[in-house]
Amino acid sequence: MSIRSSTPTANNPARTAGREPRATTLCEVMSTPPTSAAPTIDVQSQSPTLALSLSRVGVTGVEKVIRLGHNGSEQLFSARFECVIELGSAQKGAHMSRFEEVVNDAIGEVVLGDAPFRAEALAQHIAQLVRERQGARRAEVTVEARFPEHKPAPVSQIMTQELYTLHGAAVGTRRLTGVTAQGMTACPCAQELVAAGARERLLDDGFSSDEIERILEAVPVATHNQRGLGTLYIGCPELCEEEVDAGTLVQIVEQSMSSEIYELMKRTDEGHVVEKAHRRPRFVEDCVREMVAGVLEAFPALDDDAFVSARQVNLETIHQHNVVAERFGTLGEIRTELRTAQPAPAHTSLQAWLSAAP
Repeated sequence: MSIRSSTPTANNPARTAGREPRATTLCEVMSTPPTSAAPTIDVQSQSPTLALSLSRVGVTGVEKVIRLGHNGSEQLFSARFECVIELGSAQKGAHMSRFEEVVNDAIGEVVLGDAPFRAEALAQHIAQLVRERQGARRAEVTVEARFPEHKPAPVSQIMTQELYTLHGAAVGTRRLTGVTAQGMTACPCAQELVAAGARERLLDDGFSSDEIERILEAVPVATHNQRGLGTLYIGCPELCEEEVDAGTLVQIVEQSMSSEIYELMKRTDEGHVVEKAHRRPRFVEDCVREMVAGVLEAFPALDDDAFVSARQVNLETIHQHNVVAERFGTLGEIRTELRTAQPAPAHTSLQAWLSAAP
């Protein structure tokens, strides 16, 4: 393709001489330097058509490989970030490229720095940089990373690698640490139904009531099972110095269910896991309450302003739906409810707790 000149000039002798102008290629046109550089317009800083502030504006699904401190050493993690700010009413838009720049800068510090970051500390560091570079009143950053733990199977002691999800979040000086782990639950309701049927049949076969109870005590009664997904968050307010270890949170989540599960097991391990689960039947609601109890026991020094969120999702096997239970709120709300036996008038949500940051 070519572009012909259409205007006679002193630099176009062919036109002035009355001859047909030569063809000028597109490459020549594009390579010709402009006579003057166009001024850069900061469109994002212009006023919007509607002077309305926005609650959350930013980027999500940013994937990076980061290095974090874990179990006294440093490991590489595959992580996903979300970075958002509160956008003022006088600003048309956020500078989206600056989010990526900040994450890259922070990742560089994590990989090249002398001391490893914890997930929540990394989120807090990025949030501070985002707020400064965007000129925003508030910035929120969340980090989600998959990390491995090596642990032995319960009977054979064969080593297996289990994968968990690590969560970190920060708004201002408030930071949040969390994990997601899997386990197994056994339904108490169905187990009682099966046990009732077993009692009737054993009575018909001539067993006494005492013998039947001894049998049911010795032999775990069948029930249906679920694979459970437990997520536990602990939030530290401004002056909190408590170290919340991800490994401790994983133990709390796994122990809240009927049994832990393992990726690699021998037959002896399988029998142990199934029997343990059926001897500890738990509803989805039980798992949440056990998680909260685990937090109170493991972190007694946490201030009443600290935040807790426990969520359990059980993947049903005899229904087409799943079941979910959740409890969130400040530790002060939870402690008061347990002490007074009166329901808390309000459960502080995660977003409300983060938004209360100075």
